[in-house]
Amino acid sequence: MSPTKEWLTLYLTPGLGPSGLKSLVDHFGSPAKVLAAPKKELLKTAGRLTKKTLAAIGRDEQRDAAAEELVRTARAGITILCWDDENFPVGLKNIPDPPVILYVKGNTGVLNKPAVSMVGSRAASVYGLQMAEELSRQLAVRGFTVISGLALGIDAAAHRGALSGGGETIAVLGCGLDIIYPGQNRELFKIIPANGAIVSEYPLGTSPDSFRFPARNRLISGLASGVVVVEAARRSGSLITADLALDQGREVFAVPGRADSIKSTGTHRLLQAGAKLVLNVDDIICELPPGSTPDRDQLSSSGPKGQVRENVPETSEEEKKILDLLEVYPKTVDDVIVGSKMPVKKVNELLLTLELKGLCVVLPGRQYQLKQ
Repeated sequence: MSPTKEWLTLYLTPGLGPSGLKSLVDHFGSPAKVLAAPKKELLKTAGRLTKKTLAAIGRDEQRDAAAEELVRTARAGITILCWDDENFPVGLKNIPDPPVILYVKGNTGVLNKPAVSMVGSRAASVYGLQMAEELSRQLAVRGFTVISGLALGIDAAAHRGALSGGGETIAVLGCGLDIIYPGQNRELFKIIPANGAIVSEYPLGTSPDSFRFPARNRLISGLASGVVVVEAARRSGSLITADLALDQGREVFAVPGRADSIKSTGTHRLLQAGAKLVLNVDDIICELPPGSTPDRDQLSSSGPKGQVRENVPETSEEEKKILDLLEVYPKTVDDVIVGSKMPVKKVNELLLTLELKGLCVVLPGRQYQLKQ
């Protein structure tokens, strides 16, 4: 039996779980020795395991299930990383309740690269989405892998930002890798494996039940050196991730929002509790511990060596005046007209030009917003 099949045979034993499996392997020395151990020896080291669970260890049903799982993952192009695999992420080995098996679709090497996680509200504002995407893009340009959970809102924006910056991103799922969840992110699900990895600790066919996501969050934080929270309500899964990050010794960052925004209540509480305030990507990078960043030569504002700084469209004096009036929060066209003291027709022409240049965003109700 292959080492991976031995791990899987134990992993798929009902009631055993990662912690139970790990304790048995630590005691006996290897999965093979656990499977070969007499039942009386297993009972001596049972701990919190039930006799029913211990009796199921090594049964033909588990061996057959492991063999079938190996066939299905091979067909799907999924790699199974076990605890003793050289590519198993070092960052997850020292967290409380570590996983012992990971399913990976994509590049397993990316799991041990310098990384920052980004999480936030599913029902994010335009401001939150822009901040998440731009911060992730800049992190990618600086050589960081961006990690998130492939959820709607901030998660998806973080993945998109990393990809637009030409970098790598990791999506950690709370279900089996054969299930695309949420369905709206199907395209990201297809693209990410070629530009990073999709990861889960759950066997194929595991449904995205709500209770799995808090457990999933410990992997999002554990794989990175720091966690950035962009928009989170008072009760939010993102705050769970932030708490887990603190327990794991990771840095916690928060992006401020409007003082009256319900979507930023949680992030503001994090800031009050001592989270590091983020206004730009340098606020993140400068706080990360030594050894957790890419080559220092890559940390210039122009991005990695050989990368050309993006072209910034030229603007006229009149366009600059309009840009100075715009903010990350929407303004009505009437506000811009009053502030600029220009004719209505001229303001409309300038706003259209700035939109075409990608410098501002038009929102419903003829509101305009500075593009970050």
